[in-house]
Amino acid sequence: MPDQPTTLDQLDIRLLRALADHPRAGFLELSRITGTSRVTVQARLERLEEAGVIRGHAPQVDLPKAGYPVMAFVTLQISQGALAEVAEHLRALPAVLEAHATTGQDDLHCRLAAPSHEGLQEALLALNRIPDVVRTTSVIALSELVAPRVLPLLESVERPEPSRVPSFRRAVRRP
Repeated sequence: MPDQPTTLDQLDIRLLRALADHPRAGFLELSRITGTSRVTVQARLERLEEAGVIRGHAPQVDLPKAGYPVMAFVTLQISQGALAEVAEHLRALPAVLEAHATTGQDDLHCRLAAPSHEGLQEALLALNRIPDVVRTTSVIALSELVAPRVLPLLESVERPEPSRVPSFRRAVRRP
């Protein structure tokens, strides 16, 4: 059975937004930004980490600026029942940034990055050499129109106010 989702309230969303806007801020600074106590901030962030809502604190890397300007999306059709084996091979390929099992005609959807078109070709050939990959189809991304994001989705839902947080103050809405 999958883990139960964590119920997020207004303070959780404000903390996530503050972390996104100020990734190097400590508990005291986040406390000032969110209008709540440092102890509450620390406890909430620990709870969100333990629940798996916050998965890490790694820097966001701009791949083109880091030397990987070519991005592609690849769909894979694989042999029936070979998902685990193919996933293991995909994890071993550095060019594979992420991979998702999907519904529909194709079985997997992957995002790849490469330093050049030649590098992408090498990555695609490596995908096709995976024993249980039957067919691949790729498209090259021309430009990024919307960067990966989650906060607009989380902020789009009306959330309950936090309970038992005496120092919590309603945030002034940004224009």
